[in-house]
Amino acid sequence: MRIVSAVVLMCMIPGCSPSPEPAGDPGAERTAVVKAIETSIKWCFPDKSRERLYGSVLHDSTYFMFQPDSRSTIRGFDEFRDFSERVFMVDACQPKGSQIRDLRVVFSRSGTVAWFSCLLDDWGEWDGTPWLWKDTRWTGVLEKIDGRWVMMQQHFSNAEDAVRAQVLKEIEAGD
Repeated sequence: MRIVSAVVLMCMIPGCSPSPEPAGDPGAERTAVVKAIETSIKWCFPDKSRERLYGSVLHDSTYFMFQPDSRSTIRGFDEFRDFSERVFMVDACQPKGSQIRDLRVVFSRSGTVAWFSCLLDDWGEWDGTPWLWKDTRWTGVLEKIDGRWVMMQQHFSNAEDAVRAQVLKEIEAGD
């Protein structure tokens, strides 16, 4: 009962309840958030820009990212930079394209925090071998800090039932 009371109380505090639109100029803020989301995944086009990549995320120990695999959870900007240098910035990694679908953005009442969900297709090559994230579920939280929207947290996952169905299909086909 205490938890329910705390949640109800939190929702009554100004700035805690979600809003589909931010305060101020909703169109401009939504455009800025969408651009920040797109930059965080499309930083590599037309070139691999460290400035765009690292500028899209929070530069402290609270930044967090879940990847679809269990080995690549990232805690903090330093881990993110180390991971990016080992994976994204090597010549073997050749991103080819990304597409964001069904993007949903919600703002806090204060207008300084936004969270999103979408489906992501992201593809390229690793050492000449094609890779593809198809219908990857992507969620995240951004905060407006010093006038810029930066990624605070991200989570990428694949729908287990879809992955299972694809594996079964490949097994049945003999692949």
